[in-house]
Amino acid sequence: MDGEVTVVTNPFVNVRITSSLSSFENRRRFNKRITIAELKMLLEMNVGVPASSMDLEIFSTTDRFLQKIDNDEALFGSYPVDDECRIHVIDRSGGQTSELFDDSKVEKFELSDEAYEQRKESVRSFLKKQNLGRFNEEEAAKKKAELTIREEQQKTAAEAISVGSRCKVEVPGQPTKLGTVMYVGTTEFKSGHWVGVKYDEPLGKHNGTVQGKQYFECQDKYGAFVKPLNVTVGDFPEEDYGLDEI
Repeated sequence: MDGEVTVVTNPFVNVRITSSLSSFENRRRFNKRITIAELKMLLEMNVGVPASSMDLEIFSTTDRFLQKIDNDEALFGSYPVDDECRIHVIDRSGGQTSELFDDSKVEKFELSDEAYEQRKESVRSFLKKQNLGRFNEEEAAKKKAELTIREEQQKTAAEAISVGSRCKVEVPGQPTKLGTVMYVGTTEFKSGHWVGVKYDEPLGKHNGTVQGKQYFECQDKYGAFVKPLNVTVGDFPEEDYGLDEI
C-alpha cells in the first residue's frame, strides 16, 4: 500500500549479563526469536544458575529496572531488549558464590566429544538448530572477511608510523592521550600489529614489558600497546603539567 512504512529490526541483540551469584559482568549475543525457556538454558551454561531456579530481570542501558521476565513461553524479543541492556539472573536455589567456584567438592564428569555430539538437548544441538554462532557458516565467513580487512588496515596504518614520532592515542571510551611511539610491529602476547606508546602521563599499564618480554623501556604505568588505527602521528608537543611546581 502507498505510504506504508516497514520497520526492520535486527533479529539479534547484544546484552550484558549479571547474576546474584557473582559480581562479574559479561556480554552475550542472543536471537530475539528464542523463548525465555531457551534463553534460561543458555544462561545456565553462562552463569551456573539452574534454569529451573532462575528468575530474570531486565534493566535499561543505564541500569534502570524495567521489568521481570516471567513468561517462559514468551519470545525474548517480546520484552524491551536493546543492545547493551542488562539481564540480571537471580538464583532461587540457595547457591553461594564460594560453592560455585569451589570445584574441590564437585565430582568430575567427563564426556567425550562424540558422546556430546549425540545429545539432542545440548547447547551445541540448540545452536545447530538455530543456525547460530560458529554453526552459521554465512555469518562466520562474513566475520572472518571483516577481520581480514580490518587487519590489513591495521598493517597499513602501522607501516606509516615510525618509532620516535610524537602521537595522539584515541581509543573509544577512553580519554585522548599524548605520547611518543616506542615500538611498531607484531608481538608475542597477541596476534596482529601493535604500537607501543610511552605516554606523557602515568595513564598506561606497564613499563614496556608484557608477559616477561621487553618491547621498549619507560617508567611503570607510562607504557601501553594500542592498535595502529587508534594512533595519529603528528606535531603534538609534550604539555607542561607543572610537575616541578609546589
